[in-house]
Amino acid sequence: MQTFVFAFGFFLLVVAGMSVGVMFKRKPIAGSCGGLNAISDADHCIVCGTQVDPNTPLKERLNGECPRKKAAREKAEREALANSKA
Repeated sequence: MQTFVFAFGFFLLVVAGMSVGVMFKRKPIAGSCGGLNAISDADHCIVCGTQVDPNTPLKERLNGECPRKKAAREKAEREALANSKA
């Protein structure tokens, strides 16, 4: 129980420190550039507007297909298969 209380207190202190840092900088927390923006076939980052590197290694790791687009394509294929059976 003592370890739990110590860990909870430590994380509470870290969150409080980050909150104070955000308040003093008066700058909103922003997401990172790149990531899924780099593989979504976008020209510019949707967060900051900088140009996305077309040669990013993320495209190779995910076979060049955005996970959202892949999920939507698979869903459409399942629905088409279900409609053809009915």
